[in-house]
Amino acid sequence: MVVAGSNLRLVGAGAASTAGLVQPVDPDWWPMFHHDLNHSGYATSTVPTTNQTLWSYTTGGQVWSSPAVADGIVFVGSYSKNVYALNETTGAKIWNYTTGDVVFSSPAVADGLVFIGSSDNNTYALNETTGAEVWSYTTGKQVWSCPAVADGFVFVGSFDKNVYALNETTGAKIWNYTTDGTVSSSPAVADGLVFVGSQDGNIYALNETTGVEVWSYVVGTVLFSSPAVDGGIVFIATYATGNVYALNETNGAEIWNYATANAVESSPAVANGMIFIGSRDNNTYALNETTGTEIWNYTTGFYVDSSPAVADGFVFVGSLDGNVYALNETTGAETWSYATGGQVFSSPAVADGFMFVGSVGGTVYAFGPSPAIPEFPSFTILPVFVLATLVATIALKKKMKA
Repeated sequence: MVVAGSNLRLVGAGAASTAGLVQPVDPDWWPMFHHDLNHSGYATSTVPTTNQTLWSYTTGGQVWSSPAVADGIVFVGSYSKNVYALNETTGAKIWNYTTGDVVFSSPAVADGLVFIGSSDNNTYALNETTGAEVWSYTTGKQVWSCPAVADGFVFVGSFDKNVYALNETTGAKIWNYTTDGTVSSSPAVADGLVFVGSQDGNIYALNETTGVEVWSYVVGTVLFSSPAVDGGIVFIATYATGNVYALNETNGAEIWNYATANAVESSPAVANGMIFIGSRDNNTYALNETTGTEIWNYTTGFYVDSSPAVADGFVFVGSLDGNVYALNETTGAETWSYATGGQVFSSPAVADGFMFVGSVGGTVYAFGPSPAIPEFPSFTILPVFVLATLVATIALKKKMKA
C-alpha cells in the first residue's frame, strides 16, 4: 500500500519465528514508475550484487517502458503494442493485453488493476490477474505519461497537452488541466497536489481534487523529466538546458539548480539526502539534496535517459550504450554492469531482492540469484532389522489383545 503524500511504503512487520518457521516480511513492491507516488525511486529491498541474470523475456518489440512489480508479477509495456504480465521468479508469461499502438508508458498497479497508457491515445485499466480490460479512456493524442493512482484518482498526461484525473473504478473523467505543450512527464502526487512537467516549459502544481493550478514555475524549455517530491521540495530536470531544479513544494520558489553538460530526459531519484539523475552528457550524478552540490558522477559510453533506482546502497541505471549499471551509492564506483541487446531507456525497478529492466533490443531482464530451495528437516533412516522388529512387536501386541 502506497500512501499519498509520503515516500514511505507500509510494509508488514511479519510474525515472529514460531516452531523454527520464520514468517517473511512482506516484500517492498515497485508498483509504479519510480516506485511510489512521490517518485522517490527508492526501495527497501535487498539487491543483486552481481550481474547474474535470473531470466530474460523477449517481447517482440522495443522495451522503453519501465517495469512495475507487485504481488510476484512483473508488468511492462512494449513496442509490440502489448502489456505483459510475467512471473517474477521464472519470467513465464502470465498474460498479455494488446493495445492499438506501441506502449511507451510504464504501468501502475493498485487495487487489483493495472493502469497504463498507449500511443493509441488511450489509458487502460486491466485486471491484474487476467489482463482483461476493465475500462479505457480516450484522450486526444498518444499517452506516454505513466499513470499515478491516489485516493480514487488516476492521474496521467497526454500529447493533447492535458493532464487528466480519471475515476479509478470507472475511468470517467473527473477533471483535466490544459497546458500549452505535450505532457509526456509522469505526475507525482504529494500532500494533496499533483506535480507534472509540460513541454510548454512549465512545471505545474495542481489541486488533486479539482485540478485548479496552485502554482507553476517557468523553466523556459521542454520537460520530459518527471518530478520527485521529498521533504517539501519538488525535484525535476529540463531537456534543452540540462538543469536539475529544486523547488518549494508549497509555492514553487526555486531553492537551487544544478547544470549538467547536456539535455536531461532522466527523472530524479531521492534517497538518503541525495538526488540521483542521468544526463545526455553520458553521466549519472549524485547531488546533495539540500544544496545541489555535486557529490559524484559516473560516466557511461552514451546518453543516460534512464531514471536511477536506489536500494540497499546501490544505484541502478541504464545507458544508451546498451549497458545497465550497478553503482555504489556513496562513491559512484561501478560494482557491476551488464550488456543488454540494445539501448536502455527503461528505468530499473527493484523488488523482492531482484532488479528488473527493459532494453530496446526487445527483452526484459531480471537480475539476481535463483531463489533458494527450502531446506527440510533431515530424518534418520532406521536400519531394516530395527524397523522389522518394531513392526513385529506391534503385530504381536495386537494379536494378544485380540
